[in-house]
Amino acid sequence: MKPEISIEFFPPQTPEGVEKLRATRAKLAELKPTFFSVTFGAGGSTRERTFNVVKEIAAEGFDAAPHLSCIGSTRDSIREILNQYKAADIRRIVALRGDLPSGMAETGEFRYANELVEFIRGESGDWFSVEVAAYPEWHPQARSPKDDLDAFARKVKAGANSAITQYFYNADAYFSFVEEAQALGVDIPIVPGIMPIVGFTKLARFSDACGAEIPRWMRKKFESYGDDADSIRAFGLDAVTELCERLLKGGAPGLHFYSMNQSALTTEICRRLG
Repeated sequence: MKPEISIEFFPPQTPEGVEKLRATRAKLAELKPTFFSVTFGAGGSTRERTFNVVKEIAAEGFDAAPHLSCIGSTRDSIREILNQYKAADIRRIVALRGDLPSGMAETGEFRYANELVEFIRGESGDWFSVEVAAYPEWHPQARSPKDDLDAFARKVKAGANSAITQYFYNADAYFSFVEEAQALGVDIPIVPGIMPIVGFTKLARFSDACGAEIPRWMRKKFESYGDDADSIRAFGLDAVTELCERLLKGGAPGLHFYSMNQSALTTEICRRLG
């Protein structure tokens, strides 16, 4: 059986970005993903744009999974969004805690993602298949690995169908996380999040901020290439393809690609994986 893949986009800010994403999506559609997911800005800042992209994906005949983050939101605003998605016949949601928009001190009516999952189930029953986030290298704000694992188990208990992890480059972190989650009684699929590597500097900055570790051997190799973009791209492709091979061989139920609205690297990795 072929492993399932899913692919993530962010909602573009400009008409050019919208056009570019259409072209990217047409290329990635050839991979026959199970679904395309679309991110949601802090405090719902991209609500309209997320909805527009999701509607387009659905109109193209694909399963679309909008992200929904609850921090800074009210029950009424989330209820309204859920009703909009139901009316558009969207059947899958990625339920997240999300970040507090800068300058905002209040978390809103939800504090944690498990409360959002509970609310979705209470409002919509089994209409939505609910995806939640998982952190193999622990959430950067978690007090301890145990706290983070308990929080994950609460989201699952609240009614999640499946989980997508933060990206990582250390397969052992994923396998160890899955094992510990299973020991807590978690029995839903935990799909590894895969970040193809376009360039190193941006990735290093982003990874430091979100708690994803770039292993020292990879970091050193990237640094040794300096500004040689071709070598960085070639090495990144090799490293990420090997990671995917190891994950699938070890029993990962599929792969979720963070595409950054580009098609070339995701397509090439999937081609190499056969």
